[in-house]
Amino acid sequence: MNHPWSIKAELKKRILIIDGAMGTMIQRYKLEEDDFRGTRFADFSHLLKGNNDLLSITRPDIIEEIHLQYLKAGADIIETNTFSAQRISMADYNLEEISYELNFESAKIAKAAVAKYAAETGNTKKWVAGAVGPTNRTLTLSPDVNNPQFRAVTFDQVANAYVEQIRGLIDGGVDLILIETIFDTLNAKAALFAVEQVFEEKKVKLPVMISGTITDASGRTLSGQTVEAFLNSVSHIDLLSIGLNCALGAKEMRPYIEELSEKAPFNISAYPNAGLPNQFGEYDETPEHMGHHMSDFLHHGFFKYCRWLLWYYS
Repeated sequence: MNHPWSIKAELKKRILIIDGAMGTMIQRYKLEEDDFRGTRFADFSHLLKGNNDLLSITRPDIIEEIHLQYLKAGADIIETNTFSAQRISMADYNLEEISYELNFESAKIAKAAVAKYAAETGNTKKWVAGAVGPTNRTLTLSPDVNNPQFRAVTFDQVANAYVEQIRGLIDGGVDLILIETIFDTLNAKAALFAVEQVFEEKKVKLPVMISGTITDASGRTLSGQTVEAFLNSVSHIDLLSIGLNCALGAKEMRPYIEELSEKAPFNISAYPNAGLPNQFGEYDETPEHMGHHMSDFLHHGFFKYCRWLLWYYS
């Protein structure tokens, strides 16, 4: 299979495609509580429906099937099913103690999907990115409007949670680390600190991708940073790529991707939503409409890899 760093050479030749959202694909299966519990958690004391990361243990067949669908659709990079698989987020389900296992098993599933695809097609130029989400806590902002100095979590707690997650991803065999959907750059710094710590501990180094989120038309992250400030805050790491994802559709994201492409010394990524959600929380943008905007990104050379929704290949 590919060496992790072979992706750098490939990026010099062509634009790479990363997969689409895991959560919306899981929704298509109409899973119920028993699916999330499986046999192992049949008698667990807390409700588990909605804990998509847990499916890597209780329904690995579904997660592998989704990976294969994305690979067959044309994805060059697939992400592990680990967006919230660190103990801070898993505390919502009282499952903190399986955080390492979730990441390890999720990485193995994704690697198995890549191997299966390669055996069927002979195409080995596929990579697995270990997905590291933002957690459900923020280090910069107080959750208590009456106490601005209060924080629900410390930097060390976030960093340690990420260390455990990244250990599991690397032990499971991922090729890349993707720190994504960053709404608070201090959380991202904790993740980057954890990455460097685990790399040193394991005497390995993998390519690192990072992707922030502009929350609205203000052009800022939730913690108040502009795109340029976000870039400057994480540029101390030799990144494979930097980009934006989530929140905005391609049309709304365009000026911020353009700014990143002008100022960043790294490869650029973009994976927008299919427009903005309507009043029912659904997305009305068609593949053709989204494709028009993404074509504009390509024409202007804004990025080296992009994310499209699976139905774009359907």
